[in-house]
Amino acid sequence: MSKFYEINAIREFFKGRIPFNLLDRAWEIDENNWVGIKNVTMNEEFFNGHFPNHPIMPGVLQLEAMKQLAELAVREKIATADTPFIRIAKIAKVKFRRPALPGDRLKITVEITSVEGNTAEISAKTESVGGVVSDAKFTLQSCAKAVSTEKPEIFNEYDVNDNVDMNNDKIMQYMPHRYPFLLIDYIPENRGENVLAVKNISANEPFFANMDEDMAVPVSLLCEMGAQAGCASILARPENEGKLGYFMSIDGAESFAPVMPGDQLVIRFNLPAGKSRFGKGSGEMLVNGKVVFKVTLMFALVDK
Repeated sequence: MSKFYEINAIREFFKGRIPFNLLDRAWEIDENNWVGIKNVTMNEEFFNGHFPNHPIMPGVLQLEAMKQLAELAVREKIATADTPFIRIAKIAKVKFRRPALPGDRLKITVEITSVEGNTAEISAKTESVGGVVSDAKFTLQSCAKAVSTEKPEIFNEYDVNDNVDMNNDKIMQYMPHRYPFLLIDYIPENRGENVLAVKNISANEPFFANMDEDMAVPVSLLCEMGAQAGCASILARPENEGKLGYFMSIDGAESFAPVMPGDQLVIRFNLPAGKSRFGKGSGEMLVNGKVVFKVTLMFALVDK
């Protein structure tokens, strides 16, 4: 008999994920194919910050919905007693093809393309009545509970001060992101094609609410942090005055270590100048001088 998950079963499976649960119902088609439903409603908190007066479901939350459905599909195949948690280890490609808006019902489909040891390769997509909204290829990996025993360096060259290039207020002058979806705190340096941004990770983050079993920042949100750092930098350029940045694709990403409450996440991005309306950037994220994540992404610049 194929498996079926209604909301209570989903809540039980993803203990501690509410309100970061992005599936309303899910079921198995066969051993390697699953379907899920995500009803998109204006009452969801992320619409307060993405974007005020122009609500769009963040693309990275579509990625997270695909990841959660894939986790339902592969848990029994790759998780063990020693590695009970499942995270995105690598992203090969994600494309955001059309906006998901309040009132949409998203059909999420996942195919397990291969399983080897504690990893599984996934092909997934989301669709609305208008067609494909997003599609992705990524690798899931089972792992142990995220625990940090490292004592961070307190007060360093990256801490906020009066000389940062862009504080939080200035970032909000260029980007429409607001609580709870403004995911960078300040930009110490914005120098031509290179930008340095900082995000202080706190246990009070809304996405950590009730997530007491494995408090690692979801990889989907690390991608968003990189996108926001790059977008703020490019929108601050004089030639882009009056424009908005829309996330178009993730062209590759890899996670090397979990990012946890208490970490100061330093985001280094390179954003080559160009005359195209598309911006592409790549960069790395560090905690205590160690690279924990790398990502390459693309966004489009459009008139407000």
